[in-house]
Amino acid sequence: MHDRLLPTPEVAAALAEGRPVVALESTVISHGMPYPKNLETAMALEDAVRAEGAVPATIAVLDGRIRVGLDSEALERLAKGGTGVMKLSRRDLPVALATGALGATTVAATMIAARLAGIAVFATGGLGGVHRGAETSFDVSADLDELARTSVCVVCAGAKSILDLPKTLEVLETRGVPVLGLGTDEFPAFYSRNSGLPVSHRCDNIDEVAAILRAKWELGLEGGVVLANPIPEADALDGEAMEKAIAQALKDAEHHGITGKSVTPFLLAALERITGGRSLTANMALIRNNAVTAARLAAAYAARTPSPVIGRYA
Repeated sequence: MHDRLLPTPEVAAALAEGRPVVALESTVISHGMPYPKNLETAMALEDAVRAEGAVPATIAVLDGRIRVGLDSEALERLAKGGTGVMKLSRRDLPVALATGALGATTVAATMIAARLAGIAVFATGGLGGVHRGAETSFDVSADLDELARTSVCVVCAGAKSILDLPKTLEVLETRGVPVLGLGTDEFPAFYSRNSGLPVSHRCDNIDEVAAILRAKWELGLEGGVVLANPIPEADALDGEAMEKAIAQALKDAEHHGITGKSVTPFLLAALERITGGRSLTANMALIRNNAVTAARLAAAYAARTPSPVIGRYA
């Protein structure tokens, strides 16, 4: 294992023994939700993974090391860190490691760390993707290129609905990334279950997903897989109402001159304000649902795989 990685003893033991481990990102703690909801959510996600018999590995950069698994003190640092916490994608990891910065990992950076550690399954809320207006701004998340190159399955409620979902799916198709729908033919739209856009293949059970992962990677087809897991029906928000809220949030971002990596956290905070907190409640519910699904997938994949997946960068 790379010397820049520091797994907890629990995570290291589980990986060595081939037991199921689920990677969890940390930007949801530092940039996705306000304190103390962010800390409560982080702990609830870990509890949900454990309840399914898997080991949670929340990933972040602390004191010059990529931490794979965080103790309560580290989670608290991220939750209270505010603007002092770097938002880390692929390009930012070397800077944070070299300078000893406190950093929270995005989907892309979490995938890299998971692959380095040998973790095959990662749970998040929603993917980054092609931003609305990208034809002029060229604002496209690094998550999409990471999915094309890094062999980790990302369990998510689709891409964040603030994005251009048709263009996001087109890029994933071009990059050769399978987009599997768990019990659905449609790509979910984060806060709502339906987008009207098709997934590349529907899977009606976790074992089928695990079989697809194994077949892909045994063939040497490097790159990730998206498992689109719709938000539970009881927690879903009305798609039309959310589109109106997103349009208002985008206007607010333009008015304030928000660009680059600041766009997503700004829009999420704006949506929480516009919806009276309903978007935050839905966000917490869908992330927990993804963590549960990821834990079940990690167990199914571990049962099919005689030895741990070793990261190609290790």
